[in-house]
Amino acid sequence: MNHNILIADSGSTKTDWAAIKSDGTTVANVRTEGLNPFFVDTGQIVEILNRELIPNIPTIEYASVHFYGAGCTPEKSPVVGDALNKLLVAQSVAIHSDMLGAARALCGHKAGIACILGTGANSCSYNGKDIDMNISPLGYILGDEGSGAVLGKQFLGAVLKNQMPKGLKENFLEQYNTSPADILDRVYKKPNPNRYLASFAPFIADHLHIDEVYGLVEEAFRLFLIRNVKQYPNWSLHQVHFVGSVAHYFQQPLESACEKEHVTLGRILQEPMRGLIEYHSC
Repeated sequence: MNHNILIADSGSTKTDWAAIKSDGTTVANVRTEGLNPFFVDTGQIVEILNRELIPNIPTIEYASVHFYGAGCTPEKSPVVGDALNKLLVAQSVAIHSDMLGAARALCGHKAGIACILGTGANSCSYNGKDIDMNISPLGYILGDEGSGAVLGKQFLGAVLKNQMPKGLKENFLEQYNTSPADILDRVYKKPNPNRYLASFAPFIADHLHIDEVYGLVEEAFRLFLIRNVKQYPNWSLHQVHFVGSVAHYFQQPLESACEKEHVTLGRILQEPMRGLIEYHSC
């Protein structure tokens, strides 16, 4: 009997694939370009996968294919689904949102609150199979509290307004070979300012030993909990789990923020694939 499963975790820049057996044994791991259907069409996806995926996975029939991706709204999901159906022999192909992927990776088959903290931020209430409530993250201008983009925005504002300890501003500008004028130009005149702002997360992480930096990060996480997690009626009844690079690298201030907001912290994963393999192997 065919129990082969293909799982994808996709963002705008990269997609991780895992071909597994029903017991969770991994047959192949592959990384391809990002496949956000807001930025690539079916033809482009077919071209990318023919080049980067198909030669590197077993040529077999799959019992199921599960694609979890950024931009996979109900309206856009067919863009990805049509490409996968053209390229793969599979009994079923399912396209899911990256938020559902995060929830299944973090919570498995149990109910809980799942959160993404990476370049952006998101959260949901999860019933053990599907999302039953989602507070809109609103993006890095109106929301995305605790995300890499917002941490970068708040940190840059504090640095450029001389709200950080003496010497940190000079150290920062020297390390990135930049100036206040360059920063303003990148933020207000160039594309993808959210990615630019998030690119400073490693510098922030390296300076968490400075009280003002630690406090900025902890406060951002507390706002994420207040404005997102605590909007779910059942938040106090479940563990709250996190996935993403920001959650992983800023674990200490995240833990202290949860403690101060009386939130029960659950799993923290850097990436969802391991949890997705566990979910689909049960």
